[in-house]
Amino acid sequence: MIESLTIRRPDDWHLHFRDGDIMRGVVPYTARQFARAIVMPNLTPPVTTTALAAEYRDRIRAAVPQDMRFEPLMTCYLTDTTDPDDLARGAGAGVFTAAKLYPAYATTNSSSGVTNVELIYPVLERMEQDDIVLCIHGEVTDHDIDVFDREAEFIDRHLNAIVATFPNLRVVFEHITTSDAVEFVKAASDKVGATITPQHLHINRNAMLVGGIQPHNYCLPVAKRETHRLALRAAATSSDPAIARKFFLGTDSAPHMRGDKESACGCAGIFGAPVALESYLTVFEEEGAIDRFEAFASLNGPAFYKMPVNQETVTLERIEAPVPEELPLVGETIVPWHAGQVLNWKFVG
Repeated sequence: MIESLTIRRPDDWHLHFRDGDIMRGVVPYTARQFARAIVMPNLTPPVTTTALAAEYRDRIRAAVPQDMRFEPLMTCYLTDTTDPDDLARGAGAGVFTAAKLYPAYATTNSSSGVTNVELIYPVLERMEQDDIVLCIHGEVTDHDIDVFDREAEFIDRHLNAIVATFPNLRVVFEHITTSDAVEFVKAASDKVGATITPQHLHINRNAMLVGGIQPHNYCLPVAKRETHRLALRAAATSSDPAIARKFFLGTDSAPHMRGDKESACGCAGIFGAPVALESYLTVFEEEGAIDRFEAFASLNGPAFYKMPVNQETVTLERIEAPVPEELPLVGETIVPWHAGQVLNWKFVG
């Protein structure tokens, strides 16, 4: 039995920091484990221009503890009227690492998102030309489409068309939740990859709905049937390098205060940053794939984004590690992923 694991320092390829006091409170949790993170732009107002992204990046950098090395990688929030020239300039200047497609009203702070994907085809054309990565929240938002079917419908209605129309555009299908998404990514070219969250590897939709509503297991996209969870685990831990390299770590850690989760209209999002690597490693151990964890956590993402692999290492040890029921944050409390559970791995630095 392996008692400790040392891997190259990972990156988080999908993350929410929010802004202001909350951002300053949660940045250290991510900076402790990860060297870089793709930071989501769905603030209020959203990060839609190079100037806004540069300012947000400065605020994040200022929140990183002095004894930690961490670099935020910024994304441009796409709208129906995104200026492709500004996006290209921002990418060329090293401000933008990617651009994010939120279908309007698909998730938290997405009301300014894209109302019709074809409206941004000129932007996608410029992104393909300049080799800028497109990150996608892949769900339709039609009220007549069941929430559990919205990811599969997005593939059929939009994603097939995007990758066919822009075959050289690098696309990250973010926080995938279904076997449909797994099969789409596996069948697509190497220009298409996907991130998988720890929660979607651990829970199915029963975790939200059995024994009463469980708000701290509610996120978007919502967890699906058990068959989908097993498909995600098989993809993330695959022994086939041609499959495994297309999937990489993206926590989608999304902080909401306890009161905002435990309310009449609980917010969507799971705060996974405090125990991110421990959570993922638990899955890889359960699947007998500890030897494949470094690729998923530390190698596949940089390869897809054409960025260097981190040279530092981090270590996790096999120690019983109780997760607190809650954590203090800006005078209130926040509930972390795995709250109240005991994990068998602990990040030791």
